[in-house]
Amino acid sequence: MLDPKKLEDLAKQIADAVPPGVRNMAEGAEGKIKQVLQTQLSKLDLVTREEFDIQSQVLIRTREKLDAMETRIAELESKHSD
Repeated sequence: MLDPKKLEDLAKQIADAVPPGVRNMAEGAEGKIKQVLQTQLSKLDLVTREEFDIQSQVLIRTREKLDAMETRIAELESKHSD
């Protein structure tokens, strides 16, 4: 999932960009911004880079096994037809 620290940093940066007068009127703006970001980001189908890399490696290994099985089946079929 998303790194909570990065999400907090992003919310703080957005809150800091708000002019001081507006910031004073909106007590807890950082928390509200964080909540909105979390809600919107949770609607997206995102994975972490680590999860993506792991799944990529799983896919590579699966493809290698499939290729080996296809080769083995072709060998068996050729022996069977002889």
